[in-house]
Amino acid sequence: METTSQQQRSQKLLHTIITKAWEDEAFKQELINDPISAIEKATGERIRLPEGKKLVVKDQSNASAFYINIPAEPNMDDMELNEEQLEAVAGGLMMPFTLPQIPVILPNNSGPSNGVRTRRS
Repeated sequence: METTSQQQRSQKLLHTIITKAWEDEAFKQELINDPISAIEKATGERIRLPEGKKLVVKDQSNASAFYINIPAEPNMDDMELNEEQLEAVAGGLMMPFTLPQIPVILPNNSGPSNGVRTRRS
């Protein structure tokens, strides 16, 4: 699956925010306490969330721990299929279930300067 320019921009923004949080403890605390405001101040990017949604930031920088984020269960009623997927389903093929792209921060010996890796589950 090809990433769109918006997805690339979002990944770059996420990388910037995480890197700044690693480097600046005051920013990290502000990000945890008021993420929308902290991101806007640090990057100049206005964050727009869907109505009724909130942004939650948790500090998972303790290198001696592994963290698991449990995403919300997908609502299959809200999913739309593209033409290719509709044809495949109509033809009797089963569509593979894919989770949304999620950032994964992998601990390593060289510290956080290696950046954020993104992986499909």
